Amino acid sequence: MRDDATSNRARADNAPLLPLPPGCRVGALVRRVKRFSVELRTQDGPLWAHSNNSGSMLGLTRPGTPVLVSPAANPARRLRYTQECVWLAERTAPKAGAGFWVGVNTSVPNRLLEAAFRAGRLPFAAGYTELRREARRGQSRLDGLFTGPGLPPFWVECKNVTLVEDDAACFPDAASERGCKHLRELMDIVAGGERAAMFYLVQRPDGHCFAPADCIDPAYARLFWQALDAGVAIHPFRALVGPAGIDLGPPLPLAPRPPAAGHAF
Repeated sequence: MRDDATSNRARADNAPLLPLPPGCRVGALVRRVKRFSVELRTQDGPLWAHSNNSGSMLGLTRPGTPVLVSPAANPARRLRYTQECVWLAERTAPKAGAGFWVGVNTSVPNRLLEAAFRAGRLPFAAGYTELRREARRGQSRLDGLFTGPGLPPFWVECKNVTLVEDDAACFPDAASERGCKHLRELMDIVAGGERAAMFYLVQRPDGHCFAPADCIDPAYARLFWQALDAGVAIHPFRALVGPAGIDLGPPLPLAPRPPAAGHAF
């Protein structure tokens, strides 16, 4: 249910919906190891951080790149920091140092979905009064289940987007059988008379539309367009990413569908 006090307070002080905790640090990337840990160089020496991003993080793993990490909520955790953002320098920028932060923490879309809903900032969920995260359906779990009086159950799966090609934000950045599985599940939900949607959170500012990454995972791209035709709603949103935290930006349009995309295979 929407928390109006929280919503009004956020609007009053312009705080991001998901503020980063105190104690964040920035270091220079040395290397990424097995996709789930990164070594940074800091003024105090080497620092290891956990990465929950299982994708390729294409274009975001160059040595020397600034990386922002947050302290773990559990101080006893083996890796005491979590990778949150990567600085992407704009190579064609007229002045040195120009660039932007890219959010790479894959837990953010799910958490931001809830925060935006409770702040009354999810227009596609209008009328719904409850949100349950990590909701079980059969043998699967989906990121969110909206419910409300007189409305069909509304299932949502969230994805984090960090890849931009030719001004289009693209997902996935590596072949994703799990992503295909989610699209099939959402199509099955719609066929059963309930609602379903994909929520793609684009955690960088330079993508001006959204498209499935057909050059990386053509099977996912074909299934994406099939899901859209089957009634699965597609909701790409830009995130506003910075050292203070993550906020929800505007929705992004879909890129034009390529010829013949979405046919059965």
